[in-house]
Amino acid sequence: MMKTRRSLLIALGALPLATFAQQPPKVLVEVWKDPNCGCCKDWVAHMQDNGFAVKVNDTGNAGVRTRLGIPQNLGSCHTALVGGYAVEGHVPAADIKRLLKEKPQAAGLTVPGMPVGSPGMDGAIYKGRKDPYDVLLVQKGGGTIVYASYHQAAAVKPQTEAEVRKVDKAAGKVTLKHGDIRNLDMPGMTMVFSVKDKSLLGKVKAGDKVLVHIEKDGPDYVVTALEPRK
Repeated sequence: MMKTRRSLLIALGALPLATFAQQPPKVLVEVWKDPNCGCCKDWVAHMQDNGFAVKVNDTGNAGVRTRLGIPQNLGSCHTALVGGYAVEGHVPAADIKRLLKEKPQAAGLTVPGMPVGSPGMDGAIYKGRKDPYDVLLVQKGGGTIVYASYHQAAAVKPQTEAEVRKVDKAAGKVTLKHGDIRNLDMPGMTMVFSVKDKSLLGKVKAGDKVLVHIEKDGPDYVVTALEPRK
């Protein structure tokens, strides 16, 4: 008995401390939306792919929008509450993380309407279309200031044909067998790339033929657009 216990303790001692470390809890985002809205579901998936926990209320959002201090003229198809802030519409997860880090005195963020190309409005049905839009910081009195701009997204970016060899959603990486990447002067090869937005990886699987846009970010090459080929 003592020998068995001693062996167990030795085995446990050999494990890295990270094995026993408790993972920090995910930040909760509570969402109110129409039960039949597909783009709302896609935005929820975008948030989950970027590390948030999401609770969904399929009860509509007009009432809660007013309660959280977002003017009706700044409304969209869903309203969320995270860290005490309202989030209206298709706000990118990166801007929400910035909001929670900076903690400004404000009601929250909004992307009014439903601009094509924003998270949740970027499915294959839109064929890569990217309309310019602003993320607005809504102040306590209802006024707004521009918090982030996505006007450059309207520019046409060169695409490269590729085949997905492996998808690693947890690491935010994809292995591609690609053709020549002309904007980077890179010849065709098989290579692992980081993905700027992990939600892109939910659209593809190994074996899929895709069109990608890849940019250089410091020493890394990053996939910024990834769509299945028709």
